[in-house]
Amino acid sequence: MKQFDGGLAGHLASGATTLAWCWRITRSDGEVFGFTDHDVTLVFDGTDFEPESGLIASEVRAGSDLAVDSQDAEGVVSSDRITETDILDGRWDNAIVEVWRVNWQSTAERVLLRRGNIGQVRRGRMIFVAEVRSMAHILQQTVGRAYMATCDAELGDGRCKVNLEASAFKGTGSVTSVLRDRAFVVSGIDAFDDGWFAFGSLEWASGENNDRRAEVMLHSKVGGIVTISLLEKPVRAIAIGDAFVVRAGCDKRTGTCRAKFANMANFRGFPHIPGQDALIRYATKSGRNSGEVL
Repeated sequence: MKQFDGGLAGHLASGATTLAWCWRITRSDGEVFGFTDHDVTLVFDGTDFEPESGLIASEVRAGSDLAVDSQDAEGVVSSDRITETDILDGRWDNAIVEVWRVNWQSTAERVLLRRGNIGQVRRGRMIFVAEVRSMAHILQQTVGRAYMATCDAELGDGRCKVNLEASAFKGTGSVTSVLRDRAFVVSGIDAFDDGWFAFGSLEWASGENNDRRAEVMLHSKVGGIVTISLLEKPVRAIAIGDAFVVRAGCDKRTGTCRAKFANMANFRGFPHIPGQDALIRYATKSGRNSGEVL
């Protein structure tokens, strides 16, 4: 149960309240934003809470079990600080959210109702709905390693130790022709084998998508023509002449680790565990399920 200070408790008991919702959002890049459904700017704790930002709070859903409590903040992209491209870029994903109930006549009378993170952001033609998840959602995340045949390390991290800045795994190029919204013909990486950059990453070095990263789905080299297909459509359109830096990818298998990176000493999977075929085998007089010691 929430405990209210004397001033707010007295205000709530008065029967005539002047309450507003306030959201303080801290993005992963350190930017802090304040929004309120009140019609004037509210200020407390060094944050200006922008009025009429288009945010509307749903009811607060909470339970006594370990289920993830949530609240929705619905609104239009009306604030100059909330842009559709930033939402699509994922800059608001997992941002820290504080939800306050404030007496707008005296902002010293306020209570922090919940603290959580922005979860799913659903978009329509004119509005967006941001889910505010409670801290209990952290309990649903996988902690520790996964026991599986493929490698669970990220290519190039401290466990993998592959140097993605080496010339063998890094290339620079530019777009020469746009095929679709996420597929394009490139120049500058002709020396690399077909599929070398599949499952890798691409960082734009110029153009409308400058400084943004994308995942590479396909890298094709046919008849001297090199094409790249991204996993997702970029927020902004790709244009001829856009420069990029692309790094090799890995499908997490032992064969790739050995042949492409010569890095089996750092392979972080368990390639010898039985697969699903071992579970559905039936007993036979001959074969691996003969009943003998394996």
